Amino acid sequence: MLRHLNSSSQLPERVVVLGAGGFVGAAIAKRLEGDGADVARLTRRDVDLQATGAAETLAGLLSAADALVCVSAIAPVKNIGMLKDNLTIIETIAGALAAQPVAHVVNIGSDAVYADSESPLTESSCAAPGSLHGIMHLTREVMLREAAGEAPFATLRPTLIYGADDPHNGYGPNRFRRLASEGHDIVLFGKGEEQRDHVWVEDVAELAARMVLRKSEGELNAATGTVVSFHECAELVSGHFAEAIAIKTTPRSGPMPHNGYRPFDASATREAFGDFAYTQPTEGFAKVHAQLAAG
Repeated sequence: MLRHLNSSSQLPERVVVLGAGGFVGAAIAKRLEGDGADVARLTRRDVDLQATGAAETLAGLLSAADALVCVSAIAPVKNIGMLKDNLTIIETIAGALAAQPVAHVVNIGSDAVYADSESPLTESSCAAPGSLHGIMHLTREVMLREAAGEAPFATLRPTLIYGADDPHNGYGPNRFRRLASEGHDIVLFGKGEEQRDHVWVEDVAELAARMVLRKSEGELNAATGTVVSFHECAELVSGHFAEAIAIKTTPRSGPMPHNGYRPFDASATREAFGDFAYTQPTEGFAKVHAQLAAG
């Protein structure tokens, strides 16, 4: 669960967003800047977290009064090599924090840390990842929590993120939209019957910003509490285009991930931030389509 050390929103002296060149990091930096925060956007050009001496370089870019938002990662983790690369990144951040402690650490993690469950997942659900990606994120949480030392530490665990600037082309609304915009059919795995929770990147950025401003510690999932099938996602996305887009099914070559169902209980978000409401898929997909149409 999440606990706030600030009774109301307060701007820290500076916010350092590590990984600000990426999809999620850029959205978080933009959101904080919109509130007037002094944001240092660190990217690979500033410090290569896999390079020799990177911990010392990063430590030199931090100060004791900073709130550090850790987004940098190589994701999704698909093999042992990628896991090792991520461990190097985590070790670098931990080493920098040992050399130069900060005032607050917010880690952007993943719901992949949880074991599958037929019941809605909560922040207290069993952290027993069944994938290399989940193992990386759980290891990251443990290492960075320890490295934070006496500074408050918080982790935001988003589920599947979608948004206009997503570069990954992962299976789901982002890929479906790209296929449709190029005049291609939307091709589903199986019948697209898997039910998942999809969260808009701007909601993730909003929650991360609030955690910084309230100097939060603990854990929070970023999930709407609504599951939709991938077939429903395809229908919603295709409905934004004037010309009909074919939605095609394919034979499955293996079992459905997460047994085809991964629901979340979003009550902890309501408890932490009573005036926040998640953007539900129908509205969120339409907003992303409008953003892309506007250029």
